[in-house]
Amino acid sequence: MMEAGFLDDLRGLLAPDAVLAEGAERAVYECDAYTVEKSAPNVVVLPSTSDEIVSIVRLCNRHGIPFLARGAGTGLSGGAIALGRTVIIGLARMNRVISVDAVNRRARVQAGVVNARVSKAAAPHGLHFAPDPSSQSASTIGGNIAENAGGPHTLKYGVTTNHILSIQVVTPDGTLVEVGAQVEDLPGYDLLGLYVGSEGTFGIITEATVRLTPDPPAWRTLLAVFDTLDDATNTVGGVFAEGIVPAAVEMMDGTIIQSVEAAFRLGFPLDAAAVLLIELDGLEAGLDRSEQTCRAVCERFHARSVQSARNEEERTALWTARKKGVGTLGRISRSMVTQDCVIPRSSLPRVLSAISGIVAAHGLRVANIFHAGDGNLHPIVLFDERIPEEVEQMIATNHEIVELCLSIGGSITGEHGVGVEKQDFLTLQFSEADLDVMRRIHTALDPRDLCNPGKVFPGSKGCSRGCVTTEFNLARKRAAV
Repeated sequence: MMEAGFLDDLRGLLAPDAVLAEGAERAVYECDAYTVEKSAPNVVVLPSTSDEIVSIVRLCNRHGIPFLARGAGTGLSGGAIALGRTVIIGLARMNRVISVDAVNRRARVQAGVVNARVSKAAAPHGLHFAPDPSSQSASTIGGNIAENAGGPHTLKYGVTTNHILSIQVVTPDGTLVEVGAQVEDLPGYDLLGLYVGSEGTFGIITEATVRLTPDPPAWRTLLAVFDTLDDATNTVGGVFAEGIVPAAVEMMDGTIIQSVEAAFRLGFPLDAAAVLLIELDGLEAGLDRSEQTCRAVCERFHARSVQSARNEEERTALWTARKKGVGTLGRISRSMVTQDCVIPRSSLPRVLSAISGIVAAHGLRVANIFHAGDGNLHPIVLFDERIPEEVEQMIATNHEIVELCLSIGGSITGEHGVGVEKQDFLTLQFSEADLDVMRRIHTALDPRDLCNPGKVFPGSKGCSRGCVTTEFNLARKRAAV
């Protein structure tokens, strides 16, 4: 536990209700959305200003106590878990949209602002914030920046790093700095790009200037129903082969379809193996032709039906199914872990088939709901965390899925980050020389390792579950695929 003097000093810096040190209060923060790993922090603080964060970080430095930032806790790799004697700096009270500059298409926001609120604030100007993770109704801008979050429409518009102009950061030693600028393409090293996706290990982001994107003047949203996963995934490549770049191409398998239908009663066919949600947007001229081409591709790959949303209400219903789909799995499974590997689009059919075999071999179930357009897989392994054997089978399953994706040139993560979950897989994707450069950068920015320690780097948390995989196993996966 934290010494009394340190807690007294914290309470002297903040409002009376902004220091949470009781057991029940701290238990709320024991994990993020990666619930397999749990560790309650010693104390949680809820600052309201950047200056308060500066004071907190400087106090932690004087006592040599680690700290980490936490937004809404929607992260899926354990990046917001407090390992050891660590202070959580919660940003929920820093939730203001400071300004919207419609002329220059940008907004200044605090890090605790919920993603969807930025678009709501920009909507009267015909603008929106393009990165749209499925958690956007809860996840915060600070967390989106820390993880370089994506979302369905980033297929066309780019991930978070493409929409951040500058950030205000409290560095690990307690200095308040601005990284980036209000203008494009500064000379010198891309320090802003270094911070985006750093998973909170380089400092505490307190504010950001984000780029706003004009709303598309028109859209077409299609729902294609398939009797096999292969037909659905082959369709994805077929659309791109026609020279069309959709705004989004999302896939849901039969398990998700049944779960979503039980929750929302949207009329999805319960016997379908998969559906594709394809959205086209842009100028009205030409959209009808693109829609016809997409329909033809779907039919070429044996789509049972292809329907278009007739109005905004129907379109919203389809996107509700996609963005709330993972949550509906709570109806059929006690626990779940979502993977986040990225593979080439052309490999979707065989990789999904292989994943199905891996999960079945471990006696578990899987649901697939993911960004098919850019090959960002989200196989969700269903299990019961109360049963130790199922937890071990889940871990083994996810390790094999990651190995499989790496064996065909994929990546261990697309938008969920490394955190504690995947840190020991970095050795399979990067050489020791690569990792050494990363560690040296981290040491330069956080020499005392006080800022979100125990994350990202192999072995930094400690791994007791056989995380490190041999090249032999990778070779075996290559041969299987």
